[in-house]
Amino acid sequence: MSTELVNAINQYGFPIIAAMGLAYFVYYVWKWVTTEIKPVLGQASSTLVALIDRIRMLDNDMIRLNQKINMILEFKEQYEKLTGKSFDLDLDEIEDAIAKTKRGKKSVSKK
Repeated sequence: MSTELVNAINQYGFPIIAAMGLAYFVYYVWKWVTTEIKPVLGQASSTLVALIDRIRMLDNDMIRLNQKINMILEFKEQYEKLTGKSFDLDLDEIEDAIAKTKRGKKSVSKK
């Protein structure tokens, strides 16, 4: 192999052989990128888009929850101003009401 390379350099010159070697290297890198890297980048891009969509949905959910909490706090302030009473929220009562509502929806949907 080395004698063939020496003969080729003697016949064509070093710059021509070096240019051919560089051309092969560029072709090899281009082929590798298009066959192995490009498909992986496509998959990563689609995964990234899906994650961005999920983040936007979560952001919208957070905005809605903040609006609901602000509405409840405003309602509490108005209630306390109008009645002069403290508006205490009992977590057990709220959970019981939610459970009753869920049971009521299940029984209606079964009919």
